[in-house]
Amino acid sequence: MIAETLGANVMLAVDNLRGNKLRSALTILGVVIGVTTVMTMASIVQGIKGQIVRTIEVAGPTTFYVVKVFSNTPVNPDRPPKWIRVRPNLKEEEAERIAKLPEISYAAIWGQAVGRLEYNGLRTGTLGIVGADDRYMEIQGGELEQGRWFTQSELTSGSPVVVLQEDAARRVFGAETVLEKMVQFGGRPMRVIGLYAPPGNIFSPPGQDIGAIVPFKFLDHAFYVDPINALYIPVKPKASVPIQDAKDAVTIAMRELRKLRPADKSTFDLITNDQILDSFNQISNVFFLVMIVLSSVGLMVGGIGVMAIMMVSVTSRTREIGIRKAMGATQKQILTQFLVEAATLTGIGGVMGIVIGLSMGRLATTIMKIDASFPIVLTAVAVTVSVAIGIIFGMLPARRAARMDPIVALRYE
Repeated sequence: MIAETLGANVMLAVDNLRGNKLRSALTILGVVIGVTTVMTMASIVQGIKGQIVRTIEVAGPTTFYVVKVFSNTPVNPDRPPKWIRVRPNLKEEEAERIAKLPEISYAAIWGQAVGRLEYNGLRTGTLGIVGADDRYMEIQGGELEQGRWFTQSELTSGSPVVVLQEDAARRVFGAETVLEKMVQFGGRPMRVIGLYAPPGNIFSPPGQDIGAIVPFKFLDHAFYVDPINALYIPVKPKASVPIQDAKDAVTIAMRELRKLRPADKSTFDLITNDQILDSFNQISNVFFLVMIVLSSVGLMVGGIGVMAIMMVSVTSRTREIGIRKAMGATQKQILTQFLVEAATLTGIGGVMGIVIGLSMGRLATTIMKIDASFPIVLTAVAVTVSVAIGIIFGMLPARRAARMDPIVALRYE
């Protein structure tokens, strides 16, 4: 019985909305904008978070990094605060010392820079270039599609050789063979020795795609490497060593190398994958808060619009209300009818916002090459909030309709 009554009220609400298409569309516009904003940002943030988590799984949960300073946001390298300026830059000798520790399986100094890949007049947009070694895939995952990694002599001498990232290579080479070709990256000539396909979950901290990997020594003398934000030592403990023991060993070794006394603070930071994820969560939570505040404005506008249109609807249907009451309709039935109509109005706006928001989110994540999953929980929340907006803002008009005197309503012209 309840389901039949609710269904009849919904159909009545839909008929009324059809009769006032433009007015109804303008009313739900605020709801659509608010829900679209939340759903779009949720898809993007959830997709990026998933990328980070999967990248952590590739590198291994125990892998950590030695950096000059760990900050949630990049530090301006031109104007760093004094406490950062006094810290020494990371050195290759420090990475070599860490690699020799009995607790450590792998350590090396890596760096990043940016530039454009060029070949025969064709060039890409700005890409990242990483200076690393032949064990790059051990930390980042992926596969070597063609060619080879660096030889020991190439690493030692800093030879101008490069392993290109597959997508970047195809942008300038097309279907042409890439091995042994001369390319330029950031204006520096280098010879292609390999083609690398990153895993689908790769996440580049600086925010741009990695287009090339070169020997660290070549990167160090051919490019500017920001020592604060783009120089780091990835450290992988041995399988049998707990991460805390490995971090303690690295901390002791670094303090000894830098001749720090027991009372001195460390002039470097160690960051784990968990810290990177926590840092991203903090940033995304703030981002979400801002989006929710902005979308709430849209929802509030939509709610006020619902109240206004329902007030107009109640006034224009005064005789209808009078007839229904004269035929025995109770205040509760009239109240329910108008609340269902308001909830249907905002519910439709919520569904439209979800569809548009998910579509925009999918488009954004596709452009960013991020594999984003469907935010089921947030979708349910969005629908619930939309309907709740209609009920809350539709209560006043509905109560006005329910309390009408049937005699007065029947006399209304």
